[in-house]
Amino acid sequence: MRADASSPTLGWNLARDASQLFEYHFMINALLAGSVVAVMAGLVGWMMVLRRETFAGHTLAMMAFPGASGAALAGVPAAWGYFAFCGAGALAIGRFSGTRRRSWSERSANTGAVQALALATGFLFVSLYGGVLGDLESLLFGNLLGVSDGQLLALSGVAAVAVAALAALARPLLFASLDGEAAAARGVPVRALSIAFLALLGLAVAATSQITGVMLVFALLVTPAASAQALTTRPALSLAITVALGLVVVWLGLGISYYSVYPAGFFITVISFAIYLLARLLAAALGRRSREAGPARLASAPRGSVIS
Repeated sequence: MRADASSPTLGWNLARDASQLFEYHFMINALLAGSVVAVMAGLVGWMMVLRRETFAGHTLAMMAFPGASGAALAGVPAAWGYFAFCGAGALAIGRFSGTRRRSWSERSANTGAVQALALATGFLFVSLYGGVLGDLESLLFGNLLGVSDGQLLALSGVAAVAVAALAALARPLLFASLDGEAAAARGVPVRALSIAFLALLGLAVAATSQITGVMLVFALLVTPAASAQALTTRPALSLAITVALGLVVVWLGLGISYYSVYPAGFFITVISFAIYLLARLLAAALGRRSREAGPARLASAPRGSVIS
C-alpha cells in the first residue's frame, strides 16, 4: 500500500483495523482468492509432502515459465500455456519416474531432468518471441491484490474439481502412499494413482500460480503441510491443521501487507516459514520429553511391575 495520508493506519482498535480490510473490493477478492488457494494447496500439498514428491511440485510450479512464454509466442491466453505445460510436465514426471520400486534418488533425478528441459524450452520460446515477456514479477510472485471477479470464479471452480478428485482418490491413494508394495499386492493400481495425483497436482499449480505466482504457490503447497506432519501423524488431524495454518498464513500476510509498503507474498512466505520452524522445534521438544519420560517411568515403577 502507499505510505501517504490516504493509506490505512494501524491503531489500538483491533475491530476498526480489521474492518478496514473489507472496505475495498480488491481486498475482499484477495482474501477470498487466498482462502481458496490455502484450502486447495493445503489438501493437495499434504499428500504431496506425504508422498515425498516436493521436488515434483517445485518442477510443476516452474512450468509457469515455459507456459507463459509459449502462450506469448503462440498468441493465446497465458492460462492455456499454464495448464498445457503443467499437464505435460505431470505426465512426463509420472512416466519417467516409473513405479515406487525406483529409489528416491532415481525419481528425483528424473524429475530434475524434466525441470531442466522445461526451463530450456522456456528460454527458447522467449528467444523466438523476440520481445519482452511482460509481467515477469507477477509471474514469479503473483498479484493477489489484483484478482478480478472472473479470476476468482475460475479459481473457485478449479479448486472444487481438485478437492472433489482428491476426495475420490483419498483412500487408495493414502494406502499406496504409505505402503506401495502392500497396496499393489491388494490390487490397488499404484502406478495409475501416482500419475493421476501428479496430474491433479499440476492442475492445482496451474490454477493457483496464475494468481499467486510461482514462488508463493510452492510455499503454500509445502510449508503448512510439512508443519502439520511434524506435529502429528494422525491423517485427519494433520489435514485439518494444514488447512488451518494455510488460512492463518494467508490472512495474516494479506493483513500485514495492507498496512505496509511491502508485497503480500513476502509476508505470507516469511510467516509460513516461521510457523514451520516453530513446528519443528515443538516436535523436537515433544520427542525429547517422550524419550526422557521412558527411563523415568521405568525407574519409578515398583519392582516386578509391568509398564504398559
